[in-house]
Amino acid sequence: MIKNWWHYNNWYVICGAVLLGIICNLAGSYLGLWEKQPDFQIAYIGKVMLPEDTVSALETAFSSLGNELDFNQYGEVLVKVNQYISSGSTTDPELAQYAYAAEITLTADINDCESYFFLMEDAEQFQRDFHVLARFDGSCPEDADASTEDKTVLWTDCAALSGLKLGSCSVVTAGETITKNSQELLAGCSFGRRCFYTERRTDYAEKCDELWDSLIDKN
Repeated sequence: MIKNWWHYNNWYVICGAVLLGIICNLAGSYLGLWEKQPDFQIAYIGKVMLPEDTVSALETAFSSLGNELDFNQYGEVLVKVNQYISSGSTTDPELAQYAYAAEITLTADINDCESYFFLMEDAEQFQRDFHVLARFDGSCPEDADASTEDKTVLWTDCAALSGLKLGSCSVVTAGETITKNSQELLAGCSFGRRCFYTERRTDYAEKCDELWDSLIDKN
């Protein structure tokens, strides 16, 4: 009986299995289930998006700092840079919409404890808005403390950061494509790490603490 049923329905079963596999694969790809998760993430907050060459160079440079940064034991160090662009005060409705969307996704990043490090064009404004930058010792500041003096370092003042080999990148200015040094683009940025007011923490937070100390101690 089973053999007879299979004779008439085998193609239905095979096609159903293939379709189910395709659906599972698409769903997994959409949810990021098949992607290797990064060992740590860096949030860039600025008014102008960093060129793809610079972002790629940043991820590669941090990944090359040492095999001990393979926190999740995937066999390779994976670093992800998330960009959140704010246009500041603008009357352009399209730019305002993009800025609002960036703020929403940055808030979600912070709430979900995704990015541990922050690379900021305006660290003081970021701290006033989100109040998540940790002191150098890792502790959280008081509610009234919106300063950044004991929480961030200038990119150019940190030898470990300004010494990263980032190469050049292409930038479009006034319709013209020019080549710039990626380190020059980051020269005015500040670098900091987040603190945690609740028990929820970034994955491998203790390992990220050690990386922070290593970067800062090299000054």
